Amino acid sequence: MKKAKPKIDPSCYIAPSAVVIGDVTIERDCSVWPNAVIRGDENSIIIGEGTNVQDCCVIHTDERHPVKIGKDVTIGHGAIVHGAEIEDLCIIGMHATVLSGAKIGKGSIVGANALITEDKEIPPHSLVLGVPGKVVREDKGFMEGIKKNADEYKKLAKLYKEGFFD
Repeated sequence: MKKAKPKIDPSCYIAPSAVVIGDVTIERDCSVWPNAVIRGDENSIIIGEGTNVQDCCVIHTDERHPVKIGKDVTIGHGAIVHGAEIEDLCIIGMHATVLSGAKIGKGSIVGANALITEDKEIPPHSLVLGVPGKVVREDKGFMEGIKKNADEYKKLAKLYKEGFFD
């Protein structure tokens, strides 16, 4: 463990009730919504450009596994990402859990309440459902909708940052 402070790009929106502590890097145009916790105390966390971390999410590490989240990723309400890697243009559904050592391939969707177990690798462009999570379909067509979702959250974050909502 090393002492570290978060590095957050000034373009980001971080809700007042969100907690971001430790060795955390949040890149340009990201948003972190109410009651989310991003805790880089045991290892590093990198959150890529344009990613949104929605309400009540938990992102944490362990000594052996940092967290790396790619560009334009949506981490849905109440999801947990623990010591995992999520490549660009993914959606981690509401209340889904991604455990240490897991890797989610580019353009994938992990459905609501799904569980991705330790060290599981999900191929790119996969739809994953269930407990434990299983690939039910592979489809490159997901990417357009995933990007649209990320872009909508960028617009919403901009409104919050400008004080449109109190």
